[in-house]
Amino acid sequence: MTARPRRFLAGLLVALVSVPAFAADTQPTLLAAYKNWSAFQASTSDGKTCYVLAHPKSSEPKKAARDPMYFLISDWPSRNAKSEPQIVPGYQFKEDSKVTAQVGSDKFEFFTKNDGGAGSAWVKDPADETRLIAAMKRGAQVIVTGISQRGTMTHDTYSLGGLSAALTKIHTACGM
Repeated sequence: MTARPRRFLAGLLVALVSVPAFAADTQPTLLAAYKNWSAFQASTSDGKTCYVLAHPKSSEPKKAARDPMYFLISDWPSRNAKSEPQIVPGYQFKEDSKVTAQVGSDKFEFFTKNDGGAGSAWVKDPADETRLIAAMKRGAQVIVTGISQRGTMTHDTYSLGGLSAALTKIHTACGM
């Protein structure tokens, strides 16, 4: 592994500890990396959780001040939750704003929540989670659009290369 991927993974692990949804009791363990997606396992107060995540390949506007951004998909065996998508935009969302994730011509709506200075978004209709994951497995990219607390509209493009393999890895690791 070259120095650049090692730095990326080290920074990723440090950043993950600060992601509110994954307040792990122990440091996350990297299970594998597949192209643009990395698979992790961690112990939390709810038991074991497994998740994949990616950073955007591009973000607009380029000069917007933002914390690290992620698209996460998690398995929570203790909650019987498989492939739960979450968006961490690197800023707080505008109150009551909506976020969209677009894969090809399919659009999915997310609701937002700001907590502890950070924003997160989850699929508005739980029935859409399965459709979103299926579209992401077939697609090449997902484009996430959101609005910051300051009113800045952002567009983050995530490559979907490696997603299917990373999901298979976490489903096996968490027994889902």
